[in-house]
Amino acid sequence: MQTVAIVDFNFGNLRSVHNALRTLAGSKFDIRIASDAQLVEEADRVVFPGQGAARQCMRSLGEKNLLEAIAHAAQTRPFLGICMGMQVLMEHSEENAGVDGLGLFSGTVRPFASTSPADQRLKIPHMGWNGIAQHLHPLWHGIPDESRFYFVHSYYVAPEDTDRVVGQTLYGLPFAAAIAQGPAFAIQAHPEKSGRHGLQLLRNFLDWDGHA
Repeated sequence: MQTVAIVDFNFGNLRSVHNALRTLAGSKFDIRIASDAQLVEEADRVVFPGQGAARQCMRSLGEKNLLEAIAHAAQTRPFLGICMGMQVLMEHSEENAGVDGLGLFSGTVRPFASTSPADQRLKIPHMGWNGIAQHLHPLWHGIPDESRFYFVHSYYVAPEDTDRVVGQTLYGLPFAAAIAQGPAFAIQAHPEKSGRHGLQLLRNFLDWDGHA
């Protein structure tokens, strides 16, 4: 039986993620909430959900000694980052007057402007259902291109290496809705709140061998 660790650092949407994974896992996986580095290191797969502000998240990860464990997991085994769990993988965020992230992906986390380049007024945060234009990756298996996922965020990821972008959404401007590198896949939307397509993505993660 494989172990799936859901990282708990006091800023995650753990209950919905845990319930969704337990529903999908059956008897093949042991789904655990992990709040210490050893449990993360021992897990076969790691899910890193998060919400809130970047500085608070990074501080909490540091206080729980989870920074190194998360960075190592994202480079060595199937790893899924969700929402803030995607943003803190970047080098830097402009949130909270600027804060450094884990630096696993090159690039910056930037705020949405209240007005789009087309002078369209935008509601911030970006909240609701939007389609994701897919780039080829195993976690999109069985999910039609442009399927709608549920988003809640005021900041978006701007990777330097656009080849890492495997999903793109339009909200005033096109932004990276999903990025991938090695065994790590991260998505800005909430698959656990995105109906059947979100559940299919989580199912794909449980089946994924970590290779693109």
